[in-house]
Amino acid sequence: MNFNISTLERNTDDGVVIAHWQVSKASGENTASSYGTCSFTPDSTAEGYVAYADLTEATVIGWVQEALDTTELEAALDADLAEQAAPSITAGVPW
Repeated sequence: MNFNISTLERNTDDGVVIAHWQVSKASGENTASSYGTCSFTPDSTAEGYVAYADLTEATVIGWVQEALDTTELEAALDADLAEQAAPSITAGVPW
């Protein structure tokens, strides 16, 4: 699975309160993806606090992955990929 962060929302103290994320997974020519947000309550006095200016995408991805059930998310992406590879419903007309 490949995560990326599309944008961050922060409070007036520059603490990240919402991270908008995307994740994708590919199999052959098919790609499944998902989008969501994670909310945070920043505490600048907490051990391990990272100032906004010092954040990296990898740091925020780590926060998002800790907040999500990545096993369930990957299972949903795998199900999407399986459906793309062998669709249970097709569309079209017979002529």
